[in-house]
Amino acid sequence: MFSNQSKYAIRGVIYLALHASKQNKLGSKEVGENINVPIPFLAKIFQALSREGIIHSTKGPHGGFYLDENDLQGNLMSVVECIDGASAFSSCFIGLPQCSDENPCAMHDLAAPLRNQLILQLRNRSIEEFAEDIKNGKSFIF
Repeated sequence: MFSNQSKYAIRGVIYLALHASKQNKLGSKEVGENINVPIPFLAKIFQALSREGIIHSTKGPHGGFYLDENDLQGNLMSVVECIDGASAFSSCFIGLPQCSDENPCAMHDLAAPLRNQLILQLRNRSIEEFAEDIKNGKSFIF
C-alpha cells in the first residue's frame, strides 16, 4: 500500500522525532545509516518534506533536519500525501485499474475497511504519539 519512498519517509520522520531537535539536528547520512535507508534517497525525501513544512531543516556546518513542537503534532498522513500524493490510498488492493466502491474487485470489501482504518489512524495520531510508542517499547522502526 505504501511506496518505498513513503515507507522510508515514515521511518525517517519518526527517527527524527526520537533523536533530533532544534539543538541537535541530524543529517540524512546519520539517519539513513541508522534506519537502513539509502542516504541519497532519504536526502531527497527529507528535502521534499522540508519544502512542505512537515519537518525543519537548516543549512551550514551545524545544519540538519529536525522536528519542532508543531511538527511533532503533525500526522503521518501528511508525510504519505507529500511523498505519494493525495491519491496514495485510492489504488486497488490487487492492482486492478478500475476498482471502486461502485465497481469492486474481489478483495475490495475486505480491503476498503482496513484502508479506511489505516487512513484514520494516520490522520488522527500525531507523529509524537508514534514516537512515544517506540520509546515505551510498544513498537519499533529499526
